[in-house]
Amino acid sequence: MDWKLLVSVFGTVFVAEMGDKTQLATMLFASESKNGKWTVFLGSALALCAVAAIGVLAGGLIGRTVSARTLRWVAGLGFVAIGVWTIAKA
Repeated sequence: MDWKLLVSVFGTVFVAEMGDKTQLATMLFASESKNGKWTVFLGSALALCAVAAIGVLAGGLIGRTVSARTLRWVAGLGFVAIGVWTIAKA
């Protein structure tokens, strides 16, 4: 196992997910649930695992035909576009 990669992915995803709409929705479900905190945790954990699996599969398929450099550029431009759109809407 590539421990450096594992730590990099964990750190990046952890920081990216902290305080986002997914975490806020999970907090809302947990606050409304009297006895189902573990059910909320399990449901959200399974959903995040499923989404990560889709990302890994899609990345593997796309990576066969598109270079990593191109993917980084596209992702970067996408984030910049979302940022500009968010600022314009403010």
